[in-house]
Amino acid sequence: MAELTANLTFETRAELMATAHALADAAREATLLHFRKPGLLADSKETARFDPVTVADRLAEERMRAILAQRRPQDAVLGEEYGALAGTSGLTWVLDPIDGTRGYLSGTPIWGVLISVADDSGPVYGLIDQPFIRERFEGGFGLARTVGPSGEFALECRAARPLAEAILLSTFPEVGTVAEHAAFRRVADRVRLVRYGMDCYGYALLAAGQVDLVIEAGLQAYDVQAPIAVIEAAGGVVTDWQGNACHQGGQVLAAANRAVHAEALALLNG
Repeated sequence: MAELTANLTFETRAELMATAHALADAAREATLLHFRKPGLLADSKETARFDPVTVADRLAEERMRAILAQRRPQDAVLGEEYGALAGTSGLTWVLDPIDGTRGYLSGTPIWGVLISVADDSGPVYGLIDQPFIRERFEGGFGLARTVGPSGEFALECRAARPLAEAILLSTFPEVGTVAEHAAFRRVADRVRLVRYGMDCYGYALLAAGQVDLVIEAGLQAYDVQAPIAVIEAAGGVVTDWQGNACHQGGQVLAAANRAVHAEALALLNG
């Protein structure tokens, strides 16, 4: 952890956590206003493929940014819909108002809101919030827990077991480029079970000890920083496909423990 974050007072950490929960509450309300409602439309942010954005994405980020402007005006902000805002504190809030907009449009319940606080070393605290399911996963500043309909529980990643017994999640069957997809298949062909379409919920399930691996490519900083904070707090490992830091996005290998991470990393690299 960078010196800046290591020297934060207890009161400042408490304020950062309280602010993150306030952001998640606001985004939960904003996204549920439009979820499964008739007539919800989406624009595409790209022309080559369908990359949807809805009024709910924009509304949720606007409400989170308004809270930050009031409570933490000295901090920088990086959001998927409205880009970067400079700050003076050395801390940056990284926001994804709806991770899984395709799922949101389809009425599936596992899309989420991603909120994290980062310093120059990467994310130090994060939330993965599932508004419709009403589960919230929290990691950083000594905490690793989830709160939802079944109560509050500590987060702890799975212990090591053979790769042949592992469960692997990813959002898209066609992972990345042709070469990246071939590398992904080398791992997928060795595990017991592969499931797709999870978006950020896959990372939450890894932190909760339900699965062993999440492997993806082509991600952005706002896709990965909250999951990194939550998974690392729960004892997991998150790197790129070469074993380096991945908080700026790109290729991501999230693993429940160092043993399964090492096995998957070796296969990804042939």
